[in-house]
Amino acid sequence: MIPSSRQTLFTWAGWLIVTVLATMAMLRAQASFGQVHVVLVYLLIVLCASASGGRALGLTLACAAALLIDYYFQPPYRFWGVGKPLDWIALFSFLVTSLVATQLLYRARAEAAEAQRRAVEVESLARLGSETLSSGRAEDALARIAGVIQSTLGMTECTIDRTATADVPEWDMSPDGRVRRALIPLTVQSRVVGVMRLTSEPPVPLDPAQRRFLDALAYYAALAVDRVRLVAEAEHAEALREADRLKDVVLASVSHDLRTPLTTIKALAQSEALRGNESAGAIEEQADRLTRLVSDLLDLSRLKGGAFGVQPEINTAEDLIGAAVRQTHVLFRDGQLRTVIDLHSPALVGQFDFAQSLRILSNLLENAARHSRGQPVELGATRDGDMLVFTVSDRGPGIADDEAARIFEPFYRGRGATPDTGRAGLGLSIARTLAEMQGGIVSYARRVGGGSVFSLRLPASEFGAEVFEESV
Repeated sequence: MIPSSRQTLFTWAGWLIVTVLATMAMLRAQASFGQVHVVLVYLLIVLCASASGGRALGLTLACAAALLIDYYFQPPYRFWGVGKPLDWIALFSFLVTSLVATQLLYRARAEAAEAQRRAVEVESLARLGSETLSSGRAEDALARIAGVIQSTLGMTECTIDRTATADVPEWDMSPDGRVRRALIPLTVQSRVVGVMRLTSEPPVPLDPAQRRFLDALAYYAALAVDRVRLVAEAEHAEALREADRLKDVVLASVSHDLRTPLTTIKALAQSEALRGNESAGAIEEQADRLTRLVSDLLDLSRLKGGAFGVQPEINTAEDLIGAAVRQTHVLFRDGQLRTVIDLHSPALVGQFDFAQSLRILSNLLENAARHSRGQPVELGATRDGDMLVFTVSDRGPGIADDEAARIFEPFYRGRGATPDTGRAGLGLSIARTLAEMQGGIVSYARRVGGGSVFSLRLPASEFGAEVFEESV
């Protein structure tokens, strides 16, 4: 603790009075007091003064005592100067001894104070760590850390605000340099996560070492604030995962239960159509539409649950494109679907699940047919390094940049989609998931001149290409 100016003045005055009284007492008993005794008395006063008042007081009294010894206790008395060279040696020895003793005492006190300060810092940091680990809730740990900081620094109040920000520390100092209030930014990895407000009445002193210790305490507080944020984000993410899991359970259950009544409705519609009921065709069409939706929901739930497997095998791109064209020919008029295959590349052979890859391409072609506005759609295949690339290109309206990253999310439908499209927004999500299960990917890009290009990338096979070329 740093003494106040008034305490320092009283200490100096007290020891000066002690020095004067001791000098008067030794002068009264000068006849029975030898020079050695005088030196020892003054040396004792200097050491005690240094211990209580510091190095400056000790050095001042040492110089004053040397002058008093010279004036009062060395012949000729009451005269500045000494009569023999040995007296000079004695006086110089006393002065050196006093100065050395004062300096050594000062260093010992400084080291003791530093050791005590370090012990307090270690204890405080240990308490901070203990409070952080022992508190079950992150908010409780933050409150306890604020309490530890308040008690360690001797502050009246310490509050931590997770919503406020500050670029630099702000200090409100008293005229004598003591801290009344302080605003400390709390930073983690160059990111401000809050501020710490300190208030003290009366003001308290903070030397550079204490300022550095305050920085360490502020970092602990910043970590606690960041922990609160991470816990909140983890709880939110867990709630979203649980909601997503419950959604999948409900969708799977509802989709499974809908298949039987849909089959019954379609059978009844076909029966009514044979009897000449004109409405039966519309009923059957809507039943097929719901069946596709239910099938997509079931497949999505199986994909998320890991119950949907793929079996990659050696297959050619030409076979996959041919099957996709045959499966979707009813969606395109004559000449509206064009196939483009890179004949200059080696045999386009890949390692993929034929049935699931056919489903992916069919979904992409069906999507292009809905948005092509009667313009031709191109289906192509080429080789790019160790991947086969299948592209489906259309001249539709394209997709806005802010929507491009979301079109592969389940149930997402673009802003321009009409409510009655017969789709639930699952086709692209299922396509991408099936591609990723085979080590591939489905991606989107704008087409030059307008439109969209969806790409399916699947692993190519060098071994399969060699076998295919030999068989040809």
